[in-house]
Amino acid sequence: MRRVVTGHDEQGKSVFASDTMVSAIRPSLLPGAEFHRLWGSDGPVPYPDAGIEPEALAYFPSVGGFRFGFFTLPPGTEASADRVDAERGVAELQELTPGLIDVMEPDEPGMHNTDTTDFEVVLSGHVVLELDDGAEVTLGPGDTVVQNGTRHRWRNPHPEPVVIAVFIVGAHRAA
Repeated sequence: MRRVVTGHDEQGKSVFASDTMVSAIRPSLLPGAEFHRLWGSDGPVPYPDAGIEPEALAYFPSVGGFRFGFFTLPPGTEASADRVDAERGVAELQELTPGLIDVMEPDEPGMHNTDTTDFEVVLSGHVVLELDDGAEVTLGPGDTVVQNGTRHRWRNPHPEPVVIAVFIVGAHRAA
């Protein structure tokens, strides 16, 4: 996926800081899934800047941070990765997407909850968004979701992959 980044030169003039290809992250534990981590920061970003990628260590941002990316779910995401060594797969997933597996519920595959507000747009395909009480909605191209720290999971029971753009903002959770 191509990522073009703008920034500023020493005189404050707008410039193209970079034009690069961002490789997909393809964890073996999630066959067919892809994650494109395009940009993010663990805190507010000051401007003017040179367009250098800020630090964004974990998959999900803390308060004041944000993430922008895409994720792809293959058809039949309910299927298990039975040919993958689970211990190695978990270690690899933690390395590629730090913190993602920490929010996943082992007894409810795919179900998770984060201290974030997520803005999502389905770009292609169809996907089912399920909430903790079993309520579901099927989303298609152009549909959007504002996820307000709710417990949920994504499923793709359809015959084609689904691609979703996501912008994630760190949020406070009241006790």
